Amino acid sequence: MADILPDICITMGCPAGIGPEILVKSLANGAGAKYLDHILVVGDAGLLEAAAASLGLSLRIERVAQGRCGQRVRGKVAVLSVTHLESNGAAGDFSVGRPDAVTGKASYDYLKKALELCDKDGFSGIVTCPISKVGLHMAGIDAPGHTEILAAHTGSKRFAMMLAGASLRVVLVTIHCALRNVASQISQKNVLEVISLTHEALQRDFGIDSPRIAVAALNPHAGESGMFGDEEERILKPAIAEAVRQGIQAMGPYPPDTVFHRAVQGEFHVVVCQYHDQGLIPFKLLHFKDGVNVTLGLPIVRTSVDHGTAYDIAGRGIADESSLNAAIEIAFTMAINRRKRREQEKIYERG
Repeated sequence: MADILPDICITMGCPAGIGPEILVKSLANGAGAKYLDHILVVGDAGLLEAAAASLGLSLRIERVAQGRCGQRVRGKVAVLSVTHLESNGAAGDFSVGRPDAVTGKASYDYLKKALELCDKDGFSGIVTCPISKVGLHMAGIDAPGHTEILAAHTGSKRFAMMLAGASLRVVLVTIHCALRNVASQISQKNVLEVISLTHEALQRDFGIDSPRIAVAALNPHAGESGMFGDEEERILKPAIAEAVRQGIQAMGPYPPDTVFHRAVQGEFHVVVCQYHDQGLIPFKLLHFKDGVNVTLGLPIVRTSVDHGTAYDIAGRGIADESSLNAAIEIAFTMAINRRKRREQEKIYERG
């Protein structure tokens, strides 16, 4: 059973962004083509056909009913069309390169349908193309983005954002908040929770039996014994000590100016970072094109491109699909590892 690939949904993202373009590129020549028979695209078949035609790509798209995956239409791209939109022109529903209420609602509806497929039709996870928070807001949808929608739908109270690449993985304690608020938003409890989630994910999803987790300090020189801030002594060290007590190989807090180099050299499997740019600056320096956003703590696999809708280049045929290819690869790796772990647990329970 472990040799049978799982089925994964890919949501098209905002119709006005680069989602349709990078998706057809991947399905034609990238990781999407590699796993074609186990992928169901949730989006708009007409827009995907138009995107493929504009790029001169030969894709055979088959419109399918809910729950039907690509393995039953071998060699074709299985698309569950949630919308039937027309872009630009006098009768267009929306304009490429500009979010609006129509594209915001479409983005949301694609994700909700993919979640339904995971709930009812046995899909193992979702790869998401980029959406616009502005578009969601214009459509009257009160959600900051994918992660919060996914967590609410699955009832997940503990979740975190990982950015994953071949050379470096980082996980964030705080995500989208002002830098001046970071110190007040980290605590022993949430730092420990992120360390724990990271440990569980590396074991279950990435197949690493004994993860080595570095924790980045908040302050320069890791606070220099309290000279440059006391968060390391007051918050980070106690959280790390408790993680170690629980059997987790957590280490630090380490000065941020050296810890990422050490991780890239192989000393650590991941770096837990205290705020957004602390982790994303070194990560994007290494993985600007092929980085992947992974949501930890969900009952389903979720990976995403590590970039936005790129409205400024939408429709021009120049968008790079590397991040989507990497997101698809990691999604299948995670789903396969989860299945293997479940099978091992069943064998262990049977004695």
